[in-house]
Amino acid sequence: MSSVPRTAVDVASAPVTAVVPTHRRPELMRAAVQSILSQDYAGPIEVVVVFDACEAELPDVELAADRTLRAVVNERTRGLAGARNAGILAASHDFVAFLDDDDVWLPGKLAAQMPLFEAHPQARLVGTASRFDDGRRGHDRLAPSDLITHGDLVEDRITALHSSSFVFRRAALVGEIGLIDEELPRGYGEDTDVLLRASAVADIPLVNRPLVSVRWQGQSYFLGQWAQYAQALTYLLAKHPDIEQSPAAAARLRSQIAFGLVSSDQRREGREVARQVLRVQPTNLRAWLALAIGLRLATPHFVQAAARRLGKGI
Repeated sequence: MSSVPRTAVDVASAPVTAVVPTHRRPELMRAAVQSILSQDYAGPIEVVVVFDACEAELPDVELAADRTLRAVVNERTRGLAGARNAGILAASHDFVAFLDDDDVWLPGKLAAQMPLFEAHPQARLVGTASRFDDGRRGHDRLAPSDLITHGDLVEDRITALHSSSFVFRRAALVGEIGLIDEELPRGYGEDTDVLLRASAVADIPLVNRPLVSVRWQGQSYFLGQWAQYAQALTYLLAKHPDIEQSPAAAARLRSQIAFGLVSSDQRREGREVARQVLRVQPTNLRAWLALAIGLRLATPHFVQAAARRLGKGI
């Protein structure tokens, strides 16, 4: 990647490729694509819809002169990680943005984000805060700072920084950061993984207002896949040993692993992990909930539904 940054004018209107992985959700995908094409952004936008294990059929949408829409079939590993990588590699432009097919960009997103690449010339990734929609109302999540460090992400996943807000320098994704990890079980946690890898290279600036709307209504590809959830988080813990350097961060991740284990009927193993967490962090609510599920005092469905109503995740 060139060490010479673009000028402010170039960055403010630089061409962007938006990658939208999709799997048999044509109406939601169409809304996602339309939210990209409708951006009030001075630069060209290419939308690459990556069809994962389904027929490639682009939505019927109007295209302005500087907007393009292409279909790509995922011929890599099936799932979100492989589909994202297929889109990254097919991208025509130097900047690559992500959008899940059930989310939408809010007006002004790209116009607000792109100048941050000039303000922070070392940045490989720029994000925004997010709005989480549970079907009844939106829950706005802001980040604790306008500049997120690797240490921040080790200590806290920072849910405000959702993958549907990401814009990367493409050269960094195919170079020093690396592509999305296709070895993660079911692709779960691929956003956490790439955030940790990106932040290890450079701090992540963001527009700290919600410019992406994330659907939290139970349609997630990962919903209820508790065994794979636990496997993926165990994989992440092994892949990023710096998490172990922070007892609080390690306890947070292990409490999620415990929840996944008990929710997939691996109750004995999950209860033991929950107890390990509580010995280090007695106030860890997720570990207590995992223990309650492991003792059959609650169900994972009830706990997750209650969390979504509060605009939170497990």
